[in-house]
Amino acid sequence: MKQEPHLLNHLNEGLIEAGCDEAGRGPLAGPVYAAAVILPENFHHPLLNDSKQMSAKDRELLREIIEKEALAYAVEAVTAEEIDNVNILNASIAGMQRAVRRLSLRPQFLLIDGNRFKPCDGIPYRCVVKGDGKYAPIAAASVLAKTYRDEFMTALAKEYPEYGWDRNMGYPTREHIDAIIKYGYTPWHRRSFHVKELEPKLF
Repeated sequence: MKQEPHLLNHLNEGLIEAGCDEAGRGPLAGPVYAAAVILPENFHHPLLNDSKQMSAKDRELLREIIEKEALAYAVEAVTAEEIDNVNILNASIAGMQRAVRRLSLRPQFLLIDGNRFKPCDGIPYRCVVKGDGKYAPIAAASVLAKTYRDEFMTALAKEYPEYGWDRNMGYPTREHIDAIIKYGYTPWHRRSFHVKELEPKLF
């Protein structure tokens, strides 16, 4: 069985390529997570896809397989405080750069999900819009970033059960916004993320 037929295993044949992606750019709370993954050239799995198109159960299954079979992988978290200081785009890029630097195998090329990145240690790269649905290494990185972040937010929800983070993962759902209005912000909230109903509480 092969993975989604539209997923390509590489852009440049013969180069060690790492796929990079992040999870958690849109939430009001929690870190943004970034991952870098180098897959074997012949890696295939029928469930591998953009993590947003996968069920939580399938993501967890793929996480285990990716961690076992990847030639190298790394996952990094960038805190809400740093997001507020440098903005979410720069925080996401910084997270991907840190993940790349933590890889046990130095990549020769980077496949970046999205349309923005900054040079990382002189490694050539290409940004690919919706790359998590086009390249297997990016899809694998999206799975790791998403599962690591969901695991963190689910654990954090036990400390702050009022906000429903085990269900909304910090995204601006009605439940989450109402909880902020009632209980206020936590140290895990991104103060630079404006939601209309919350603006009076930001100043």
